[in-house]
Amino acid sequence: MHAAQQTEKLSVALIQTDLFWEDTTANLATLEEKIAGLSGPADIIVLPEMFNSGFTMNTAAAEPMNFTTTRWMKQMAAQTKALIIGSFAVREEGRYYNRLMCVDPDGSYVFNDKKHLFSFGKEHLTYTPGKSRLVIDYKGWKICPLVCYDLRFPVWSRNLASDPYDLLIYVANWPAKRAHAWNTLLKARAIENQSFAVGVNRIGSDPNGLTYQGDSVALDFLGEPLSMLASAETEKIVTFNKAELSAYRGAFPALADADDFQINW
Repeated sequence: MHAAQQTEKLSVALIQTDLFWEDTTANLATLEEKIAGLSGPADIIVLPEMFNSGFTMNTAAAEPMNFTTTRWMKQMAAQTKALIIGSFAVREEGRYYNRLMCVDPDGSYVFNDKKHLFSFGKEHLTYTPGKSRLVIDYKGWKICPLVCYDLRFPVWSRNLASDPYDLLIYVANWPAKRAHAWNTLLKARAIENQSFAVGVNRIGSDPNGLTYQGDSVALDFLGEPLSMLASAETEKIVTFNKAELSAYRGAFPALADADDFQINW
């Protein structure tokens, strides 16, 4: 994925919302209203994890590719002229995936499947883990989008000095009881990877007795918040400046001193 138009400043819309349990129609309708109500245009629109269903282990909620949710994402991308990012449950060749999609305004898309499945919530008993990390090039920015529990595992998020990404994005259904970890780890990932970072979480509650605090946030490369969303349904557009990132990396080139490693499957 490579948009021809490049930009030094990248605007990202964070959509923090409650979710209707396993109700794709209601969720997509609500999200469409929220996207239409954004305060201005955005280059990227980020939705929560499993934005069409909530964090469900019910395989009946999974869709094949290029079905209702994929088509909706294509429609939203075309209407807003923005890259749409979010995950939903996918059924493919007898397996199920928590699949993060990045849909371009021209209708093309790339995806990766959540690598670290949440065994505490039995996610590993339903879904198949991904085996590749995605870094996309969009409007001259390198962007690494990941899913929820992936946040806890720093190796999977690790930036490379030889070809660094500029923006980390995490989409999540992260419960309020572990809010401290969410807020702390997002800052750590931004700092250690010398990258801007975005975390988009849901709010509300689900039938499993879990409540979600939101705490969606945009961070700079120092881990300082550029914008923090309150525990309510809200949308916010944040602008990132690549010149600031480049200047910081040039003045403090910590990535060049990072350990070399490889992931063994």
